[in-house]
Amino acid sequence: MRILVTGAAGFIGFHFCELLLQKGYTVVGIDNLNPYYPVSLKKDRLAVLGVTSNEFQSGKPVASTIHGDRFQFVLLDLEDRKGMDALFSQFSFDIVCNLAAQAGVRYSLEQPFTYIDSNVTGFLNVLECCRHHQVKKLIYASSSSVYGLNEHVPFSVNDTVDHPISLYAATKKSNELMAHTYSHLFGITTVGLRFFTVYGPWGRPDMALFLFTDAIFNQKPIDVFNHGELSRDFTYVDDITQGMEAIVAALASGVYTKPYGLYNIGNSKPVRLLDFIEAIERHTGISAQKNWLPMQLGDVARTWADVSELQRDFHYQPQTDLDKGVKAFVDWYKAYYGVGN
Repeated sequence: MRILVTGAAGFIGFHFCELLLQKGYTVVGIDNLNPYYPVSLKKDRLAVLGVTSNEFQSGKPVASTIHGDRFQFVLLDLEDRKGMDALFSQFSFDIVCNLAAQAGVRYSLEQPFTYIDSNVTGFLNVLECCRHHQVKKLIYASSSSVYGLNEHVPFSVNDTVDHPISLYAATKKSNELMAHTYSHLFGITTVGLRFFTVYGPWGRPDMALFLFTDAIFNQKPIDVFNHGELSRDFTYVDDITQGMEAIVAALASGVYTKPYGLYNIGNSKPVRLLDFIEAIERHTGISAQKNWLPMQLGDVARTWADVSELQRDFHYQPQTDLDKGVKAFVDWYKAYYGVGN
């Protein structure tokens, strides 16, 4: 089984590659190493996977010093149509897992074209490569942001999601529609996953857990939006990747036979933002200075995943409670940055 993981140097992609390798799969990971946040963090993730080159050449595979040819990394942009076609010609993929995307709700307000290029054009290239190279199984990342102004909780994949409130959310909704089209027209089995606030070690610097922990250790105030009246379905990264690996296994074995699937993947236990901050304070041993601010443009007051369909079809069951997950991140942050000891 050779699996393509796009966004392999990203937060979820890195953890997913690690798990797939542990499970015995052969993995090709691609990433464009864009500077949305420090490229050094992305390269350090790749180093954990045994890829340490500082002079990547676009389109040229680099084998892992730890896993050998069982993990190869390719510097490549999803928008590079010729490069993507060459990649699919060079490797025969059994399953494609598309985790690459321009992330971030607020950044989409500032750089909208970047989101169309990466999340729409890039995803179209993935679909076209699957179509023309006879790859019949695709897992792709959507987002809980597609629920937008939906007020029905918990959020169900059966809810209407026609009211996104950010361009990022709109691009993810478009991915779901595009995948459905290719499933119908070309017989590609597609499984879309709406991720709910993923956190954990090696997490993204633009996410709340990283921002809060970094500010607390550097004695800076944290911004608390909507005056703390927010809740999120925080989901530990290992629970996400284990759920995804269960889907890979079901696709690989032929147990999963639906032509098109769409699922929420979350913890299904929303947490108040202030309780989340208290957990960070507990594990850093430092009280946060708080800036109380109104709601951010493009944000929502709460998220909560109904994961019953993922449980039914793949026996998904998240295991990590918030306190354990926050501790794991804080421990990683302290070790990585050499602080708080």
